Amino acid sequence: MLERLICILIGYVFGLFQTSYIIGKIHKTDIREHGSGNAGTTNALRTFGKKAGAMTLLGDCLKCVFAIVAVRLIFKEKSADILPLLSIYAAAGCVLGHNFPVTLGFRGGKGIAASVGFLIAFDWRLFVLCAIVFFVLFLGTHYVSLCSLSCYLVALIAMIVRGEMGGYGMDRSHTTEMYIVMGFLMVLAFWRHRANIVRLANGTENKVFLGKTKKG
Repeated sequence: MLERLICILIGYVFGLFQTSYIIGKIHKTDIREHGSGNAGTTNALRTFGKKAGAMTLLGDCLKCVFAIVAVRLIFKEKSADILPLLSIYAAAGCVLGHNFPVTLGFRGGKGIAASVGFLIAFDWRLFVLCAIVFFVLFLGTHYVSLCSLSCYLVALIAMIVRGEMGGYGMDRSHTTEMYIVMGFLMVLAFWRHRANIVRLANGTENKVFLGKTKKG
């Protein structure tokens, strides 16, 4: 349990690095006062343009990558047999730090870009699969929220499939625990996007076209 808490804490500290908030301050504004009101990649894209959106995506991805790398370096000898599980705890901490940063009054982003970094560092196969799903859906719908949430569901299913094939090298209890943490991250993503889900259902969600938005 102590190892898990340490991993969550490490991830949380990395998650406090709010790329879009820093970019907003460079523009002498608080990004949370614009657009959707959150400090995330999509809002940076809509508020400051493609360059800011790309920088936010990169920064938020890397912080989760660094959190997982740090955990693996710390526990690679002592807990080598459960590194995939500890890695996902680090990712969970990073997403929580991004979504609920104590340094910004717990007003952060929605955790999707950080989750991209998680998939890159955790299992590149899941990342490639989700990237394909995202771009196929995006080209057909231009709804970023729909694409992001669909990818979370796909990632969970793919993780379970790979885990049941012994792809992560852990015993049953730790593998099941990994699924549970991933399920928590997916539920959190859906909850953070609850307003988007309502707009999608009503046909009023914003579409994204090369850095611009369009209603419905």
